[in-house]
Amino acid sequence: MSSLPNTAPVQQPATEWRTILRHRWPLRWMHWINLLCMLALVGSGLQIYNAHAALYWGEASHFDTPLFATQAVQGQDGRLRGITRIGDARFDTTGVLGVSDNKLGAPVRSGFPGWSTIPGSKNLAMGRRWHFFFAWAWVLNGVAYLVWSLASRHLDRDLALSKRDWRDIPRSIVDHLRLRHPHGDEAARYNPLQKLAYLGVIFVLVPLAVITGLSMSPQMDSVLGWWLDLVGGRQSSRTLHFIAMALFVLFTLVHVVMVFYAGAINELRSMITGRFKVRYPVAAAPAKLPPQPGRRGEGS
Repeated sequence: MSSLPNTAPVQQPATEWRTILRHRWPLRWMHWINLLCMLALVGSGLQIYNAHAALYWGEASHFDTPLFATQAVQGQDGRLRGITRIGDARFDTTGVLGVSDNKLGAPVRSGFPGWSTIPGSKNLAMGRRWHFFFAWAWVLNGVAYLVWSLASRHLDRDLALSKRDWRDIPRSIVDHLRLRHPHGDEAARYNPLQKLAYLGVIFVLVPLAVITGLSMSPQMDSVLGWWLDLVGGRQSSRTLHFIAMALFVLFTLVHVVMVFYAGAINELRSMITGRFKVRYPVAAAPAKLPPQPGRRGEGS
């Protein structure tokens, strides 16, 4: 008589949760200050853009051939239609770009809708004041972050890519595509894609935003004239500044999505209180975890 196959369910290894100190208070404060500044910069920047809702390349504004524009045209039915132009391509974006409803529900000409601008949809002077104030606050916060990161070794300890990180990039891409969430020590560390993203923001996107923003002022010609010569003129710099803003928005959206993917409550708690819960196999869980300042997991 043949023996019956072993159909007993495979037992998963027991796990337990441990709480670690993930972020020290300077990092948490600078994170939220950065978020506040970015929200104000994007909103006030869009308000400034709405004063002339078109971007060009070069030194002069060629009104008939913008590189990018969100315009309003009158349709055959007499109604306003929002048209977004990217080069020679045109898209109907009525209700979002070019034409959107005001607070009374009436369609009005507006590059970006009023709800996306700070402090209001039509006040260019106030928008510029808000933009300049929060721009300097953002820069000072960035300098503080850089000094703290160097002093605490956060930059080289947590962000610098090792040889293993470079080798693990393909695996990290596959893990993200499969929505595979790390556990244990890996959940408290940056993965290779995170390191690349943060280093790209710190050393490429931030300098681009600062240089393009300053170079739009004629008072900076003696300092940044080389930059205007490099990109072809002040209008090119304005366009690159807008692109930098769009990349910041894209980065933030991906960042928020990854926070929810990794566990929003745990992630937000770690950035508010510094405490982060990590799941370990019972056999692998250390008796007492030391504080891990500056460590981050997915989406932090």
